[in-house]
Amino acid sequence: MRGAVIHAPGDIRFETLDDPQILHPTDAIIRTAVTCVCGSDLWPYRGVEPTGEPHPMGHEYVGVVEEVGGEVTSVEPGQFVVGSFATSDNTCANCRNGWQSSCLHREFMSTCQAEYVRIPNAQGTLVAVGQRPAEEFLPGLLAVPDVMGTGWWAAEAAEVGPGSTAVVVGDGAVGLCAVIAAREMGAERIVAMSRHEPRQELAREFGATDIVTERGAEGVARVKDLTGGIGADSVLECVGTGQAMRQALQSARPGGSVGFVGVPHEVAVDGQELFFSHVGLRGGPAPVRRYLPDLIDRVLSGRIDPGRVFDLTLPLEQVAEGYRAMDERRAIKTLLTP
Repeated sequence: MRGAVIHAPGDIRFETLDDPQILHPTDAIIRTAVTCVCGSDLWPYRGVEPTGEPHPMGHEYVGVVEEVGGEVTSVEPGQFVVGSFATSDNTCANCRNGWQSSCLHREFMSTCQAEYVRIPNAQGTLVAVGQRPAEEFLPGLLAVPDVMGTGWWAAEAAEVGPGSTAVVVGDGAVGLCAVIAAREMGAERIVAMSRHEPRQELAREFGATDIVTERGAEGVARVKDLTGGIGADSVLECVGTGQAMRQALQSARPGGSVGFVGVPHEVAVDGQELFFSHVGLRGGPAPVRRYLPDLIDRVLSGRIDPGRVFDLTLPLEQVAEGYRAMDERRAIKTLLTP
């Protein structure tokens, strides 16, 4: 098969790789229908995270089951499936408590920008949709395994509720999906922090009521102006930088909540400041498997359309251009067709 391999910062190659094999009876092999590049893939691409030895890339996938191990009974060959970027058996104590991304047997997917993918813990990770959905639904379904599920988690962690005011820090695919989630959870006012007009427009179409273009202290001051000097009930941090975290914490009102889902890079939280702010803070890898059935239904019913975050579609063999386009902010998110 063929797939994407990172060799060094800025060096993504489309190469011939070994076909995946069933290694454990809990595995499945899927043929990808569509895959994509994630904003978090840009951390190693930009050299912020070390690459080490050349290795495959990608953790978002939907596709058709080709083969299953002997212990997999929840899905079968021929079915179209959606899964999470973090695999889970869905039976351990953490999974039963709803924290599948902390499954005791968790494995993070990392080989999905390819024609075929081995899925560990397939019994608990994959959700069958049935026959292949219409092409129009594929982008939305592909958003569910990571960016939509992560945006949903950001809203839940920030305790967005009916009538609340929510601020979304970050205008990438996760931030834009977080706007959808905040709207679905009943937020009355949704402030999207963005400096890029096309993303601002999409945020408004997804449900944002206000746009703040300022960053840092100026961005915090603008949020305070919009909230009567108090701050927001809920802040969804969808970037992962130190500045974004400071902006999120300082934009929340006393007693408000921050949900942080951007993978942290050089993020430090001042304990004294957090202590006296009365702001709640919760985050981590999204427990996407908990949300899969609901989010899949919302996509297939047409209630939400997170697939609109894909504003560039390329054949998988042009994956390197997909990375370049996102790195240069010419694209929000690149969809890849095998």
